[in-house]
Amino acid sequence: MMSTAQRTLLVELLTEELPPKALARLGDAFADGIANGLRTRGLTTDASVVTPYATPRRLAVTISNALERAPDATIRAKVLPVSVGLDANGNPTPPLAKKLAAMGFADLPVASLERAMDGKAEAFFHTYTAAGAQLADALQAALDETLGKLPIPKVMSYQRPDGETVQFVRPVHGLVALHGDTVVPATAIGLASGNKTLGHRFLSSGEVVVAHADAYASTLASEGKVLASFADRRDAIRTQLFDAAGSDHVIMPDALLDEVTALVEWPAIYACHFEEVFLSVPQECLILTMQTNQKYFALTDKPLAEGGRLTNRFLIVSNIATDTPEQIVTGNERVVRPRLADAKFFFEQDKKRPLADRVPQLANVVYHNKLGSQLERTQRLVRLAGAIARMLGGADQNAVALAERGALLAKADLLTDMVGEFPELQGTMGTYYARHDGEADDVARACSEHYQPRFAGDALPASDTGIVVALADKLETLVGIWGIGLQPTGEKDPFALRRHALGIVRMLVERRLPVMLSDLLNVTYQQFTSGVAGDAYLSDVYQFVLDRLRGYLRERGYAANEIEAVLVSPSIYLDLSDLIERLEAVRAFSALPQAEALAAANKRIGNILKKTAAPPEGVIAASLLIEPAEKALAAALDKVTPVVEAKFRAHEYAQALSALAELRDAVDAFFNDVMVMADDEALRNNRLALLSHLHLKMNLVADLSKLAA
Repeated sequence: MMSTAQRTLLVELLTEELPPKALARLGDAFADGIANGLRTRGLTTDASVVTPYATPRRLAVTISNALERAPDATIRAKVLPVSVGLDANGNPTPPLAKKLAAMGFADLPVASLERAMDGKAEAFFHTYTAAGAQLADALQAALDETLGKLPIPKVMSYQRPDGETVQFVRPVHGLVALHGDTVVPATAIGLASGNKTLGHRFLSSGEVVVAHADAYASTLASEGKVLASFADRRDAIRTQLFDAAGSDHVIMPDALLDEVTALVEWPAIYACHFEEVFLSVPQECLILTMQTNQKYFALTDKPLAEGGRLTNRFLIVSNIATDTPEQIVTGNERVVRPRLADAKFFFEQDKKRPLADRVPQLANVVYHNKLGSQLERTQRLVRLAGAIARMLGGADQNAVALAERGALLAKADLLTDMVGEFPELQGTMGTYYARHDGEADDVARACSEHYQPRFAGDALPASDTGIVVALADKLETLVGIWGIGLQPTGEKDPFALRRHALGIVRMLVERRLPVMLSDLLNVTYQQFTSGVAGDAYLSDVYQFVLDRLRGYLRERGYAANEIEAVLVSPSIYLDLSDLIERLEAVRAFSALPQAEALAAANKRIGNILKKTAAPPEGVIAASLLIEPAEKALAAALDKVTPVVEAKFRAHEYAQALSALAELRDAVDAFFNDVMVMADDEALRNNRLALLSHLHLKMNLVADLSKLAA
């Protein structure tokens, strides 16, 4: 029988302050572990709801509709093969007796066992009713399993008051286990369960008694001044930040919001100020130092994406709610001042030395032991950026000079004090310092833009020089790192080559750059004078980039056959600048009623031509066109060819493919009425020549055979 008692179960571990960056993950793992442990033992129902809780000083979970006792289960267990369980005379063997004893049925008569086929052999089976697990036993097992598997960043050993040495992420001071209003006996890390916990370290008055599992969150909030739910606390902080920001815009990165949520139990938001003199420092520096060092939220007059400027007001998230926060405010203002002063000092010191003067020092910075120093890399980038600028701009020497200068200075800010303190600002500070040095604006922008796109969805470089230097930077990394044998394997990609390849793809496609991918890889390889392997590996790099291209296009909504139709077209490798137009043209062609038949015919023609030793080329002999159907096809092809070629040259790909639709009836008639592989060699070669010309025109924009079912 199953107990009808279905009540909420509460389990809480009360601890010292947990690592903030791991808190959310620990809370979810704790809740999932307890819930899964009870679920596998039959102590939850389909209606059970699992609610995780995590604060700086506790991990907890409530599970609604938890059973007091799991339902009994009918189990049909295999015992042993009959050939093992009985001897030659049909008597039970010692292995059978041993197996039954191990299963808990030592006195079970053999005659009560079921004999049934198990595959190709007969076996003994025993069907019995197993009593459902008790909640206390299941919870203890679930606790033990969960605590042993928590994603603890670093285990801490400490001694309990009774002298026992235990291990956990932080010292544990209490264990609550309630089923409804009843304490469930359990132990963990040297502690026995009860119904008492502690509230806020400063705002509560001592022990908090949890009278019922359903009242856990409300009791902690009202008596303990603790918002136990990580998600609710995060939402409360977010709402309060928006309210406190007023007309300003609060800079609220998710990682910072998560971290402060893990630092407080009863959040309160207060506004603070710093001296306006610090606003002369690049705002990225001030924002980063406030976020990284102090966990503060900076304010701007409007969103950063809209050109927002930093104000000298910032918001703090405190763990103490008070009507007189003056000491909290002044204390935080006093703490942030030295940080901002450091940033100002670094900025002023860095400006005293031009970026160009720092470049030779890059010789002292190792890029990779097989690829040399950052100076050697910079020299490769300068040559490569110049080459790419020439490929894109032809004789525009100013564009080449800007690209080479941008590449020369791109990595120089790595040697500045500000980037030494905040590596996240590399590139950003280069732009500020280059402008201070009087460099051309495109050169200054390239110092930061060449890192773009930094992640999926990030903006591309806005300037032409930034695009060239960004291409050079990503190509040099991709070809160089691959060339020393460090290509991605499985999920491992320590040099982010997948991200670099996707960045190259996006720049080529979205900026419509008229340059061949193969040419870019070859010119990049030529910049390496030593260290890398022979250029045969470039074909692997080429396919690697194409794989990123396929994924990128799938994310943009194109079907696999549409993508392949375009990518295998011989003319596509001139460049990727019109790739999207080709794909849209293929999609439009596929919607035409003639598309399916023409795609199938194209595939058939390709198969015929592959089987011939060498598809004939040259002029089709009109005198050898005998059958009416082949004459009609030749005439139709003559008619559409000028249109298709003109539209192709004008990059009007949809119109080019649409013109091909007129060939559908002539192509169908040709294959119905004409024997291509005629016995007469002259006729056969002329018909193959006709198909070869047709195949070439049909595949100018894309390989239509890829659209065939």
